[in-house]
Amino acid sequence: MQATPIAGQSKAAFTENKYLITLIFVTSLFMFWGVAITMGDVLNKHFQHVLSLTKTQSAFVQFAIFGAYFVMGIPAGLFMKRFGYKNGVLLGLSLFAIGSFLFVPAAAAASFTFFGIALFILGCGISTLETVAHPFVAALGDQRTSDQRINFAQAFNALGAIIGPAVGSYFLLRNNSEGSTDLTSVKTLYIVIGSVIATIAILFSFVKVPVLTDPHVVVADPDAANVDVEPGKTLFQHKHFVWAVIAQFFNVAAQAGTWAFFINFGHEKMGFSDATAGNYMVLFMGLMLAGRFVGTFLMRVIAPHSLLAIFAVCNIVMCLIIAQSFGWPSFIALLMLNFFFSIMFPTIFSLGLKNLGSHTQQASSFISMGVVGGAIFPFLMGMVAEKDIASAYYLPIICYSVIFLFGAKFYKVK
Repeated sequence: MQATPIAGQSKAAFTENKYLITLIFVTSLFMFWGVAITMGDVLNKHFQHVLSLTKTQSAFVQFAIFGAYFVMGIPAGLFMKRFGYKNGVLLGLSLFAIGSFLFVPAAAAASFTFFGIALFILGCGISTLETVAHPFVAALGDQRTSDQRINFAQAFNALGAIIGPAVGSYFLLRNNSEGSTDLTSVKTLYIVIGSVIATIAILFSFVKVPVLTDPHVVVADPDAANVDVEPGKTLFQHKHFVWAVIAQFFNVAAQAGTWAFFINFGHEKMGFSDATAGNYMVLFMGLMLAGRFVGTFLMRVIAPHSLLAIFAVCNIVMCLIIAQSFGWPSFIALLMLNFFFSIMFPTIFSLGLKNLGSHTQQASSFISMGVVGGAIFPFLMGMVAEKDIASAYYLPIICYSVIFLFGAKFYKVK
């Protein structure tokens, strides 16, 4: 069976009134983990200064965060299946807050190893939130519009990705001075973040979640609900799901490497100060936000898988321009990389969850685990960047080629 034609999507409602409050609340969570992930990219540069790290060493920031996805993916999925979406969200928020508060003793010890532990626990929290939130949002309405709902929610993730570098640059990079080892700003910032997340967890505990569609129930229109059209298959016999895991691995690999060294590119190739490059990162993330709103609109007239393939080709072109060190044309291409990247994560996630029925929650765990690509790729890009930061952007071309194949061919539900 092929995926539902795009014509069917225009007739399906975005969501239902009974899901509205829950959808608003869960959508807000996308923003909070967007703040946390992009704050890590600012920490990457800040730690190079205050802890005297090389680019390759500082990539451990991304390794700790994204490595947590690999470790936490399956446990989070099992927890969600046993205790439900709401409790899964509360677990994620709790780990997020604990990891943030652990920055206080890490800063007091001035230990990069201790920071790595704090980042790993924080990463376990946001991994749990991602594992839970994507199928949660997909379940809050008709499956034919799940692509639109997830891309809409991910637009607020992009808003968080704007807030992260803006706040991080202001508090961490603005007063960077050669030889400084002061970590007070890091400690203060993460106390505030931990307090906000703990408050959100308390508030969410009072939200009443409506009963969601049981994937085992026979429905009149199997395309409208997430019903397994081949219930005799195991999860890994669903080839579109397997390809979604592979595509997500390479997608987040490209994202993590690109974001981790954005400030370095601005400093080394454009001559910006770290703070100025950090401010440009706000624009960089703003383009991702714009891309998600544009992408959500375009999916009403272009099939999501086709738009994914088109944007992957655009990013291959952007990487080629960046790697040539053309000055402003290359920097503009670097900015545009995030515009075209915008729809990739949520669209791969949504396409991978189509028609999996009772396998959906387990599938979400494995697709979230694919995010471990973000733990590995910054090290590879960092090694190339030690010699030339622009040449490092040849590497994501491999990633976008895999994403193109998924969007062009291997997305199909069979």
